[in-house]
Amino acid sequence: MREPPLPPLLDARQRAGLGIFLAAALILVPALHLVFPPGHVLHVSTYTVTLLGKIMCYAIVAVAMDLIWGYGGILSLGHGLFFALGGYAFGMYLMRQIGRDGSYRSELPDFMVFLDWKDLPWYWAGSEHFLWAAALSIAAPALAAFVFGYFAFRSRIKGVYFSIITQALTYAAMLLFFRNETGFGGNNGFTDFKRVLGYPITSPETRLALFGVTAGALALSFLFVRWLVNSKYGRVLTAIRDAESRAMFIGYDPLWFKLFAWTVSATLCGVAGALYVPQVGIINPSEMSVANSIEIAVWVAVGGRGTLIGPIAGAFAVNLAKSWFTVSFPEYWLFFLGLLFIVVTLRLPRGLAGLWRAPRRKDAPPEAEP
Repeated sequence: MREPPLPPLLDARQRAGLGIFLAAALILVPALHLVFPPGHVLHVSTYTVTLLGKIMCYAIVAVAMDLIWGYGGILSLGHGLFFALGGYAFGMYLMRQIGRDGSYRSELPDFMVFLDWKDLPWYWAGSEHFLWAAALSIAAPALAAFVFGYFAFRSRIKGVYFSIITQALTYAAMLLFFRNETGFGGNNGFTDFKRVLGYPITSPETRLALFGVTAGALALSFLFVRWLVNSKYGRVLTAIRDAESRAMFIGYDPLWFKLFAWTVSATLCGVAGALYVPQVGIINPSEMSVANSIEIAVWVAVGGRGTLIGPIAGAFAVNLAKSWFTVSFPEYWLFFLGLLFIVVTLRLPRGLAGLWRAPRRKDAPPEAEP
């Protein structure tokens, strides 16, 4: 019996939307920033470019979370750890550039000089090289996720118990990174970056380049995960989500399917963290806080889990609202976030993605999640 053909990666509407996004990110925004002077109504400020770049990093994390939660049924409350590991790995490279460009010309980062360290820790070896830092920002979260996921999934821990364990793991890592003796800057973390690949990190040209790279990474992440969930692997992963015991009965081992999705998700978070740090200019242990990891789940729930495009919209909607609320009404932001989550759960179970789906006839069969 022949298997049914796989669905197309993107339909016409999705291809058009992706093309518009890339055109806006790679052409329109840079043009409005460079062509029109500051103060002009059409000028896009450096602050706006940085803000949009930061939110696109969050959108990559939302896509990663949707892979494991929307399609794998695995709710993680610790994805902030993988995001921060990628950020710290690339931040090590940026900190080494400060020492080489600074007045004291030391091979040690400035916080190590302040703490009177004499030598670099062994795990900082090679951090002066861009390619090593880029590879480490992928390998560190992937390895941490693989080791943790292997033992967790092999023990068949799932549901709320898995969520609590991921939360505890992230909290423990945050406490570890807060300590000065770990060699990661303690409470202050890494900040005051100067250069990346020899270019001033605060220059408008560098900001635009980072913005464009982040937009490309978001598009590639979306396409890769979309291809993955539309493949035969994605079908099996969804089957394990819906009926794990039945999938095991017909010969599929959930361990390796879950572990692969979990590791891929962590890797995407590491990429997002590496792109986040040079744009925002700081990485510290607060990125591993439990609240940040819960907020990632809120982005996916608000956007609509199991849709991929929805979590991207949710990341933009929630973080744009956060940027406005924390300036205008900072004391009410958490109340608004909680209210938003309740309203979406009760009134929009499919999230924002459910709003633009075409209405169907009452006698039509229900539409399956993509």
